[in-house]
Amino acid sequence: MSAGGVRGDALGAATAWALIVPECVAYAQIAGVPPQNAFYAAPVALVAYVLVGRSRFLIIGATSAAAVLSGATVADVSSDPKQSVGLSAALAVIAGGVLLAAGLARLGFVTNFLAEPALGGFLFGMALTIVVRQFAKIVGTSSGDGQFFPRVWTVLRHLPDWSPASVAVGAAALAALLALERFVPRLPASLLVLVAALVVSAAAGLKDHGVDVVGKIPSAVPVPHLPGIAAADWWQLAGGACGVALVVFAEAFSIASRFAREHGDEVDANREMAAVGTANICVGLFRGFTVSGSASRSAAAVAAGARSRLASLIAAVLILLTGAFLTPLFTDLPEPVLGAIVIVAVRGFLATDQLRRYARADRASLWVALTALFGVLLFDLLPGLLLAVALSLVLFVAAASTTRVAVLGRLPGSRTYGDTSRHADAATEPGILVARPDGTLFFGNCDRIRKDVLALTKAAEPPPSTVVLDLGSTYHLGIPVLDVLDELHDALDRRRCALHLAELRATARHDLDQHPLAARLGPAAVHPTVADATAGAAEPRRREG
Repeated sequence: MSAGGVRGDALGAATAWALIVPECVAYAQIAGVPPQNAFYAAPVALVAYVLVGRSRFLIIGATSAAAVLSGATVADVSSDPKQSVGLSAALAVIAGGVLLAAGLARLGFVTNFLAEPALGGFLFGMALTIVVRQFAKIVGTSSGDGQFFPRVWTVLRHLPDWSPASVAVGAAALAALLALERFVPRLPASLLVLVAALVVSAAAGLKDHGVDVVGKIPSAVPVPHLPGIAAADWWQLAGGACGVALVVFAEAFSIASRFAREHGDEVDANREMAAVGTANICVGLFRGFTVSGSASRSAAAVAAGARSRLASLIAAVLILLTGAFLTPLFTDLPEPVLGAIVIVAVRGFLATDQLRRYARADRASLWVALTALFGVLLFDLLPGLLLAVALSLVLFVAAASTTRVAVLGRLPGSRTYGDTSRHADAATEPGILVARPDGTLFFGNCDRIRKDVLALTKAAEPPPSTVVLDLGSTYHLGIPVLDVLDELHDALDRRRCALHLAELRATARHDLDQHPLAARLGPAAVHPTVADATAGAAEPRRREG
């Protein structure tokens, strides 16, 4: 690694560290645990992810989503503050175990059902949720409880209570961050603004002018410690842990995949699932609470120059030192400045350009994105994600179930067959109907395709004596599909029409050989190519009823 790369990672780590330290306090409060427990967990999560994960840019740690879900799940089990630390740690262990087991079982494919529009909408909604919370810090008021819109109303309702000094500090920080990013993008804007804010706050006594500051953070060094809760509590946490695991991984993987695409990388869903799971298990064993990928810290670290996982290791060392010795340095950090840094860091996830692109060219993707976005805003992160996944699956099944059946004809001077609706010179052969489903056959569309083939057979002039079905787009023939093909064979046979199959893939041919349909067709009715099938069926095969 070059000196420039190390310098960039160091600056990125310093920027992430500067965000992690004060955010640890805020997210610990949201999760219902003491601030020092967040410091126990932060370096452990970073190191555990680096050892297993592969994203160069993902910064693992406490997040608002993970903290909110952790606090809500623990509250459902017990409202006793004395039990919150053990329950939160146990929840992290269970959620991590779920993710680790799923990753080892190679279940990362579930992310394929979190289509890009769903992920984009989820990130958009998550960013808006973060923005409203941080905006409340800038104006010096509380955003209250609940989802996005109640929080917005709470902030606006307290307009008379906004602190002019806090607004001025936050606005100045926002302006400085945006100006530095635009005019001197190579400088670590977040770190420079944060250091300047600390100096100004200490010198001018901003706390005395009504500006909230982070305040004293207790010293903390991570030491292994079992959750120490009753066996019954583990079972009570298990159901909620599955939902927490889904959101935690969706948040982390969506961020990791977004940065990977922007920088020409690839991330493996199975590996990332196992890595996030490992990080959560380790955090739980150090009295922490659930962690995930942080959009704000990852974006800020990348903007400052982070380009490898070394940034996470450096940040872990800095947090260890901070927890042990340096917490007094952040006592005078103005909350409005912290809010401004986070808002600027996540603004890249407010992808309005992508929504406009969907609106112009892909309305289905637009609805998926908006479902995820408004699901997060209206119902919180997990319901919004589940709505997006459900809509993605509905659209997928609907599209696959309406697979078109094309009629094929031979192209002039070749053995190639093409769609007659697209190739005017494609010639059909009298007495032979060549049909091709333009998509894979599965239980959801096979009966529709059977009906379409029979309709094409009925409409053909002259009536065909042979139907050749091109199955080149199907890689697996399940029993439901083969049963429907068997019904098609019988229906055609009643019309004195033979069924031939062509272009079967090796796996599909193996599936066919295990089904009674193979014997009913006979080897002479299964062909490697459509041309071979039409040649073999040149003389019509008519069967006696």
